[in-house]
Amino acid sequence: MSNDENTPVLRGCIKLPLANDELLEVTSKAKDYAIMHGAAMRSKTAFSPDSLNFAPFVLVPSSFPRKEFEKAIALQPIINRLMHNVAHDEEFITTTLAETIKVDEFTANLFNIYRKVLAHGFTQRISLGMLRSDLMLESCCPELSPMLHHVENNMAASTVTAAANAPATSTVAAATSTVAAATAGGGGDDDDDVAEANGKVDNVGIVRATKSAYCCWKQVEINTIASGFGHLGPASKTIQSFVLRELGHAEKLKHMPKNDALAGLCDGMVKAWDIYGKPESVILFIIEDISYNICDQRFHEFYIRETYPHIKVLRRTLTEVHREGKLGQRKELLLGTTEVAVIYFRAGYEPAHYPTQGEWDARYLMETSLAIKCPSIHYHLAGTKKVQQALAQPAVLERFINDPEEIKAVGKIFTGLYSLDDNDAGNANYEMALRTPEKFVLKPQREGGGNNVYGVDIPDALKRMTRVERSAWILMDLIHPPLSQGYMVRPGSEMPPQIVDMVSELGIFGVVIGDADNIVHNYQAGHMLRTKLSTANEGGVAAGLGALDSPYLIDSDGEEGYY
Repeated sequence: MSNDENTPVLRGCIKLPLANDELLEVTSKAKDYAIMHGAAMRSKTAFSPDSLNFAPFVLVPSSFPRKEFEKAIALQPIINRLMHNVAHDEEFITTTLAETIKVDEFTANLFNIYRKVLAHGFTQRISLGMLRSDLMLESCCPELSPMLHHVENNMAASTVTAAANAPATSTVAAATSTVAAATAGGGGDDDDDVAEANGKVDNVGIVRATKSAYCCWKQVEINTIASGFGHLGPASKTIQSFVLRELGHAEKLKHMPKNDALAGLCDGMVKAWDIYGKPESVILFIIEDISYNICDQRFHEFYIRETYPHIKVLRRTLTEVHREGKLGQRKELLLGTTEVAVIYFRAGYEPAHYPTQGEWDARYLMETSLAIKCPSIHYHLAGTKKVQQALAQPAVLERFINDPEEIKAVGKIFTGLYSLDDNDAGNANYEMALRTPEKFVLKPQREGGGNNVYGVDIPDALKRMTRVERSAWILMDLIHPPLSQGYMVRPGSEMPPQIVDMVSELGIFGVVIGDADNIVHNYQAGHMLRTKLSTANEGGVAAGLGALDSPYLIDSDGEEGYY
């Protein structure tokens, strides 16, 4: 992720920097608070099943435009329905993945299971989708007010240059007065989209224009398997609410939206369990051999056990299912003598989860069973990057959504997604990527983070591929999010933490349950926010590259209480 001096900076919820003594004290408290409230992970570098580190977190919540947050929340049930319809369209999935499965062995193995299940007919027609729609703000949005560009140009030409030569104490005043003059008298509808801008001197003395600019949001991806952070999303708000109260800013809490992600997702599993209709049956979590992100998984289990004590939860690896699992007379999934009603996959989304044929056999066994899967194999395939690239075409959306207004709303959130298949369009996209690689991200059909290729690294990666191999990847426009500034707290990092430039990715959870003909449950189920250094490409917290965060909602026309 790159940025320059023209990148907008969202105003924070409190004025920074904090006094050094205050920062040291509240950070130390927040670390302990995180551990004691389950915002923790096992260490990958010094692993022990008996110890936890706090998960990396941002000390105070990051700003997010209220209008865009509310739009994302409202759109999630439509996205749920879209993905449900996609998952149940055999022709679309088969055609869309036809070239990919020729060269991507992992996707081909998943597709082979799908094909065999289709041939015998689905034993269980009901699917449980627990989705997470990931998005980022786009500061280069076509909807951005023309006046803002006018302001930026004026600032770049005069304010920043003049302020750079001024004493530090006068910089903010000089920049603020210039921007105020540039925006004065604008009037009209543009006033809602252009907020007050000011100047800021960062830690190394560089003067930068900052503004609470209007930004639209763009889709990064839709996760249909192992959509994590149902616990850590709400836990982030808990930590940051504690910090704001400790700093004397309790009045800010009203701008942090309610987040019931853990309850919303777990209730989805329970609804599926109810549909299955066997009181003695259990919910099965499919897990990795080593679960680093243990709190996020266990809190799902603990919530179900505490809220619905009559429902038992089991945890098994794919290897253990291969060893213990079998089908009963009705094709019910049995682990020993225990019947499984619902299968929740927290593993199975990457090749390393299938070290032998036995794990693939276990996956097929579960797919042919009567248990309700989250996700079913067709939902898993619907979440591939290749399918999402195809959905970005307006004509394709019409296949799955009937309402013209919904088609328009969903279409606006997609950024550019391009095929690299060996045909005229794919070859043209290949040449485009070689000419201007800095504009793109190269993505394979993988989940879990750490798989993408960015910017200047793209040409070498593409040149190492054959024409056929390229079809396993898609090209996506690089999103240019606005910056936020704050303190990122990590295990073992320096104290006190330093103010850093950051960018955030918002995930909206959704639950959808139904079969090919009918949806019985469809709702938005909370959110999570991951924040990373602005210079980092990948941002997964479990992968060690991001930090827990939560949104602080701001209005683009300015409001009291943030800076």
